[in-house]
Amino acid sequence: MAERIGAITMKGNPLTLTGNEIKVGDNAPDATLVANDLSEVKLSSFKGKKVILSVVPSLDTPVCDLQTKRFNQEASKLSDVVVLTVSKDLPFAQKRWCGAAGATAVKTLSDYRGNFGETYGVLIKGLGLLARCIFVIDEKGKVSYIQLVKEVATEPNYEEVLKALKGDACGCGHNH
Repeated sequence: MAERIGAITMKGNPLTLTGNEIKVGDNAPDATLVANDLSEVKLSSFKGKKVILSVVPSLDTPVCDLQTKRFNQEASKLSDVVVLTVSKDLPFAQKRWCGAAGATAVKTLSDYRGNFGETYGVLIKGLGLLARCIFVIDEKGKVSYIQLVKEVATEPNYEEVLKALKGDACGCGHNH
């Protein structure tokens, strides 16, 4: 299993990520996750749509809560985009969080029994949690943008993700 030592930090302390590092331009690997109703959901089932994969350590932490609420807010304005929040939280906890937060535009999926973390290279060694990372996947199933948040305790750059979604990852106003 590939390891990236010190790829991210938690409160300044280096952490190791395990799994295969995904790069922009790669085909998005398929993975099976678990929905709030315990049904299995394959990532490949979203092919044909743009997907924001918002990966978080746990919805029960302040930054993950803020991140997911923000993407829920953005998702409600995006008609042609699927926003998926992936964590190791149990489906029951994700369902509770969605109810408490009134989050209806994002779909929460659990990796509690899967290998999404290793498949996408975002499993934090020793903690069994997922790193904070955003993947944008285009309609053809290719990874078009990745934002691995270096410090786990900070929020991602939302504007950059939204620009990438529009095909303008560098912010220059042109599609690349």
